[in-house]
Amino acid sequence: MLRAAMSKTLILNASAEPLNFISVKRAIVLVLKEKAEIIEEHGEKRFHSASLVFPYPLVIRLVKYVKIPRRFRGVVTNTILFARDQHTCQYCGRHKSELRKKEHLTREHVKPVSRGGPDVWENVTTACSTCNHKKGNKLPFEVKMYPKTTPFEPRYIAIVLLGQSVDHVQRRYIEPFLK
Repeated sequence: MLRAAMSKTLILNASAEPLNFISVKRAIVLVLKEKAEIIEEHGEKRFHSASLVFPYPLVIRLVKYVKIPRRFRGVVTNTILFARDQHTCQYCGRHKSELRKKEHLTREHVKPVSRGGPDVWENVTTACSTCNHKKGNKLPFEVKMYPKTTPFEPRYIAIVLLGQSVDHVQRRYIEPFLK
């Protein structure tokens, strides 16, 4: 048998919303008990028993809907903010890997706190230190600097799941739930 403990299966709610990663062994048990169905399987890997060959599940979906909290209402953290914005400055478009030696990513308030802007998801964006300094405490129209994407509160579970080691097939099921 393959090493099930080292691999993970993405489990989706009946609505196709990502819930979590579970062990491949647990995924197979849920499928055998008819509590879930396989949506995506590994093309080559299989599990073998004395009388059965079973596909290796990458993504499964629960048969019955499980109620979960819709959004995580927490404080803004830079880790999740940068992940939401794909570690890219929302003003100049440079990824963190393209920043110069003394530059770094920062939390930037679209409407500055000094001008009454709140520290909420809908008012913060990722900016490189150069762009953040250039914008300062000005409003976007005053310096003609506008974020490339509109800030939004991410679905926490999608960010957490993408932060883990994710197969490219599994990633397709998670990314639509970022917003």
